Amino acid sequence: PEVILRNEKRMLQEAVDALFDNGRRSKAIRGRGKRPLKSLSDMLKGKQGRFRQNLLGKRVDYSGRSVIVVGPELKLHQCGLPKVMAVELFKPFIIHELEKRGEAETVKRAKKIVEENDPIVYEVLEDIIKDHPVLLNRAPTLHRLGIQAFEPVLVEGKAIRIHPLVCAAFNADFDGDQMAVHVPLSFEAQLEARVLMLASNNILLPSNGRPVTSPTQDMVIGCYYLTNPGLRITDLERLVGDPKMPKDRRSAADEELDKIYENASRFSTYGEVEMALAQEYLTFESPVWYWADEQHGEKNGYWVRTTAGRVLFNSIIPDELGFLNRTFGKKELGDLVFDCFETTGLIKTTEFLDDLKTFGFGYATMGGISVGISDLEVPHAKAEILKEAEEQVARFQKAYASGFISNGERYNKVIDTWTHANNDVADAMVQHLERSKDGFNPVYMMMTSGARGNRDQMRQLAGMRGLMAKPQKKLTGGIGEIIESPIKANFREGLSVVEYFISTHGARKGLADTALKTADAGYLTRRLVDVAQDVTVAVEDCGTILGLEMTA
Repeated sequence: PEVILRNEKRMLQEAVDALFDNGRRSKAIRGRGKRPLKSLSDMLKGKQGRFRQNLLGKRVDYSGRSVIVVGPELKLHQCGLPKVMAVELFKPFIIHELEKRGEAETVKRAKKIVEENDPIVYEVLEDIIKDHPVLLNRAPTLHRLGIQAFEPVLVEGKAIRIHPLVCAAFNADFDGDQMAVHVPLSFEAQLEARVLMLASNNILLPSNGRPVTSPTQDMVIGCYYLTNPGLRITDLERLVGDPKMPKDRRSAADEELDKIYENASRFSTYGEVEMALAQEYLTFESPVWYWADEQHGEKNGYWVRTTAGRVLFNSIIPDELGFLNRTFGKKELGDLVFDCFETTGLIKTTEFLDDLKTFGFGYATMGGISVGISDLEVPHAKAEILKEAEEQVARFQKAYASGFISNGERYNKVIDTWTHANNDVADAMVQHLERSKDGFNPVYMMMTSGARGNRDQMRQLAGMRGLMAKPQKKLTGGIGEIIESPIKANFREGLSVVEYFISTHGARKGLADTALKTADAGYLTRRLVDVAQDVTVAVEDCGTILGLEMTA
């Protein structure tokens, strides 16, 4: 009968469609495990398809991967390679060397020696890796610096150790990240790795020429702690150095500084200051006079008003840069590294970077900076600011109820009021923290030095959390996109149930967005690489006037 035939034809057509491309025409046909069946086109397309997985993908011999941990004792061009891994990676080299030394007559015997973990193997291995760089790579490799060469140093255990300053280039952290190791085999490959890819030759970002290996986190807080002279001197230095200030204010500040330095000790070498610190005659923020040896007009040097910590910090700065008398946060350290590179060149800069690392970690440890809940001081002005804002909002509500303003106007005024209140609380909090503990409040130090956290996070901890947006595809600026009642509490005081509930909106949206955006960005990059792969840069400036200027 016609009906049955038509039905059979339709089912056959659907089956064939599903075989070619399941889920394209109708709902995907599912197998036993409720999973869509894999069609012929599924086998070919996408990252796991035949083309990208099997034909373009490669499995590399002489490679391995392991978890990374920090190696603060390493030099910039070194990485720690686990012994177990190194023996496996350099096996052919070890076998060759064993035969050459006469430790084994045949390859079979040499292999046996390696498998038995004979102590001679490690002696041979030490000699082999002396001038044999390895490549380290962390996925996703988003730019050139995602693969760099290092000289291996044998370490115990099973984790790869990497230098803390190269983490920024790899975007690596030590919460369980893994990295892959590759061994360049031929002499040319080794030479190329050493000359072009060695980590200490790649300290600038290819995108904008700023240093990528500038100190972060602990190193920053160590240097900041050491060079911070305390509140009084900081305030006066700021006044003296501000060209917008009236002249009399500046000279008054200068006299004030002279009073502070009236009975300060005088030193002419770094060693003297170190000894005075060791004898506890000085502390890091003690004011001292220091003789800076450099051409300054006619004279061969001059006395500088500085602190003991700053003198110590200057002991590692290359002489070409002179005596630098200021407080160093993250931005200043980045500029310092860049200046050092411009002035002294690559070799001295890499040495200086290693000194900075050791120095920063050392003094962060000695400073013993730790955060307690009492360091998050809520400003006294907060209650007053909130009261004022609430009164203003009540006035707007009243005006709306009386019909003087429209709902849209009321909404915008309310949002505006709370935004201003939020900023005022934040300003009050920063001013309050700046004055707390003579400028050595640990939370404030972390924020201003750029070691960790920013003003916005600080505001949520000790100011007020402020306004929250409703989760939406796109903010258009319409009514009701921002929830009118702000979160008045901060994390130190603790949120009420309603406030907690409102804030889950934003938090959840943030997490969802992060996961989705990564995939989009990755796919865009892939398409861009595809269109631009045969474009080569031939000259630095082609002289066109139609181009757009882009900076990273």
